[in-house]
Amino acid sequence: MQTPVPKTARTMFTTPGINTLLRIISLIILKLCGWKTRGALPPGLKKCVLIAAPHTSNWDLPFTLFVAFALRLDIYWMGKAELFSPPFRGIMMWLGGIPVERSAAGNMVEASAQTIRHAEKLMLVVSPEGTRSKVLYWKSGFYHIASAAEVPVVMAYLDYGRKVGGLGPVLYPTGNIEKDMIVIKDFYKNMRGKRDLFHAD
Repeated sequence: MQTPVPKTARTMFTTPGINTLLRIISLIILKLCGWKTRGALPPGLKKCVLIAAPHTSNWDLPFTLFVAFALRLDIYWMGKAELFSPPFRGIMMWLGGIPVERSAAGNMVEASAQTIRHAEKLMLVVSPEGTRSKVLYWKSGFYHIASAAEVPVVMAYLDYGRKVGGLGPVLYPTGNIEKDMIVIKDFYKNMRGKRDLFHAD
């Protein structure tokens, strides 16, 4: 099974000099847009699955990258395969993107978990909605990836209502997905996406 993240992949987050420059640019853009960042990863945490929520707009990706640079995060993120069509494939991969074929979602969970298990350091961003459209139920792929890889789930967020982005609580999957999802969704219940289409119930 092919792993979703090439072992030799280098993103802009790890490109010497570029990451420092882009962090400065990101901080400036966030400030000009009135955004603030909050939170930090626990000391020593090198591998995790980050929830990307609420996800309602194409603006979520650039703001996620801005916040990641501001908080000095080295992330990879999943996106639908159409985003990686030529001539944009190279730049999207450099941005930390991993193309996902929705028809292979089941295999992607195991492939992602396997990649995290064998990596020395890997922070994988996954959207629980899996779409920018209005949804009533979250997809649980992020939870199964974290559980199979034996890594924590970090509740990352973009709250357009307060213009705050960052990192929230860390949850270690217990195996009781119903119970854990209640905790996770409770954290996001008052957050608003750009298009205000987020529903966590």
